[in-house]
Amino acid sequence: MLLEVVEQGSFIKAAEIRNIDRSVISKQISRLEDDLGVRLLNRTTRSFSLTAAGAEMVKKAAELRHLIGETVRIAENYHLEPQGLLKITSSGLFGRRYLQPVINDFQKRFPQVEVELNLNDRLVDLVSEGFDLAFRVGEPKDSSLIARNIARNRLLILATPAFIENYGMPKTIEDLADLPAASYASNSFRVEGINYYDENGELQEQKLNSVYRANDADVLLLKALSDTAFVVAPSFVLDKEVLDGRLVPLLTHVKLIEFGAVYAIYPHRDIPIRTRLFFDAVRDYIGKDTPVWEQGIPNFDNLY
Repeated sequence: MLLEVVEQGSFIKAAEIRNIDRSVISKQISRLEDDLGVRLLNRTTRSFSLTAAGAEMVKKAAELRHLIGETVRIAENYHLEPQGLLKITSSGLFGRRYLQPVINDFQKRFPQVEVELNLNDRLVDLVSEGFDLAFRVGEPKDSSLIARNIARNRLLILATPAFIENYGMPKTIEDLADLPAASYASNSFRVEGINYYDENGELQEQKLNSVYRANDADVLLLKALSDTAFVVAPSFVLDKEVLDGRLVPLLTHVKLIEFGAVYAIYPHRDIPIRTRLFFDAVRDYIGKDTPVWEQGIPNFDNLY
């Protein structure tokens, strides 16, 4: 608990992770200080700081957590059948569309495995929050974690037939500057334009005229389907909108940059057998060469 308080930066956040009251953590750390006979934290009403002894205890706590985790993983891998808790985090759309079907089948095959799925677009700390596996779009920045590329995730420019009839079919990428766009925007990431390669292979950017912004891909697609904006979307957010003719790819001759691939991330190389089997099941479901989300986009290999 001491380690989690320091990693999260507050008693409240550490309590939220454990789903317990803040006072419980405060009492446990006070008990730890009494048992050790030394003060670990200097506390005020709004903040805390580590004492010299507390800093040393935090180092040891990190070593202990790693050792305990290794010990548990060794024991778990001797089970003939996977069991225990599998804690997974993912973005909402990816979790609902691509992980939940795998989870359903996985628990039929291995009923002794409990699954806890956390759908959240924020970047969680896998180690301190106890996650076994994370699924994220884009290469992870934390080099201490193990990342496996699962599938590519290419971009499309999409609009409805009614939008095209109303605004006209764009002939060049520069034409998009005059058309209303729906684009992704969050506290940490904002799409301002489309990156593409020109005829000389040079990377360029076309600014967008964003009339609508949201931090949810499903909502952006709904905006495009309302006939009032085009959208630049990664292929994994699509279902059958292109196949059904509800959305039409625009400017397919333009070479767009690859969007961030989908990665599975885990904190240790020596992962429990339940985690390894689930990872394999997800990869099989998505497809090792052509990802499942490209099956609803006719002739996609020759687009963009």
